Amino acid sequence: MGLKVGFIGTGNMAGAIMGGLIKEGLMKPDEMIGSDISETGRQRVREQYGIHVTGDNKEVAAKADLLVLSVKPQFYPAVIAEIKDIVRPEQLIITIAPGKTLKWLEEQFGGSRKMIRTMPNTPAMVGEGMTAVCAHPSVTKEELEYAVSILAAFGKVEVVPERLMDAVVAVSGSSPAYVFMMIEAMADAAVAEGMPRAQAYKFAAQAVYGSAKMVLETGKHPAELKDMVCSPAGTTIEAVRVLERDGFRSAVIEAMKACADISRNM
Repeated sequence: MGLKVGFIGTGNMAGAIMGGLIKEGLMKPDEMIGSDISETGRQRVREQYGIHVTGDNKEVAAKADLLVLSVKPQFYPAVIAEIKDIVRPEQLIITIAPGKTLKWLEEQFGGSRKMIRTMPNTPAMVGEGMTAVCAHPSVTKEELEYAVSILAAFGKVEVVPERLMDAVVAVSGSSPAYVFMMIEAMADAAVAEGMPRAQAYKFAAQAVYGSAKMVLETGKHPAELKDMVCSPAGTTIEAVRVLERDGFRSAVIEAMKACADISRNM
C-alpha cells in the first residue's frame, strides 16, 4: 500500500498542509513523503514535521496515493515531464499554481488525469487559509470530498468553477500582501502619533483580524459594519472621507484587476 500523501516541493504551502494534517490528527508523519532539491529544505521538513523527505521526485510520485505538486509555477513543466510516466490512473493530483489550467495540465501530462486544481494562500501557515478548488471531470465526488478534507486541515475551502480561479488569485491568493501593506501603513501612522512600533503592529493587526471576523460571523454587509463605526461628525467618517478622496477603493480594485490579468496570462 502506498503512502497517503506525497509532496513534490516542501516549501511554505506544503509545510502548511503537513502541519495542518498532523495537528488535526488526520495523518501521521509516517503516512506522508516529500521531495525537495535542497538538502537544507529536506532537513528543515524532517526536523519540523518528522516526515520522510527525499531528493527524488519520482520516488514520491511512485509511493503516494495523493500527490501534491507544491513547486513554483515555472517549475511545473520540468517536474511533470519527470513524473508523468510514473503517475497512476487512479492517483489523485493536487496542483497549487496560478494560471496553470486543467487543460494545460492535461496537455503536460499527455492525457486525462485525476487532477484537482487549487489556490490556497499563506494564512494557511497559521491554520487560517482560504483555498479554492476545481476538479477535472474524471475526479469523482468522493475523491473531491477527500481532497477538500485534506485542504480543510489548514483553513476554509470552497469549490468554484475554473473560470473564477483568476479572481480567486486576486481576492485571496495574493491579497494577504495588500493586507500586510495596510497593516504596515496603519502602524506607521500610529508610530507617527507616538506609539511604540511593536505595539502599533499589534493594534493594527488585531483591528484587521477582528474586523474580518465580524464580516464572517455577523453575516452583515461590510458597508453596514462600516456605517456602525461612523458616528455623525466623528473621527471615523473623516478618515473615510480622506480614503475616498485619495482613491482607496479604486486602488484596491485596480490592483486586483492587474493581479487577475497576470494570473490569466501565466
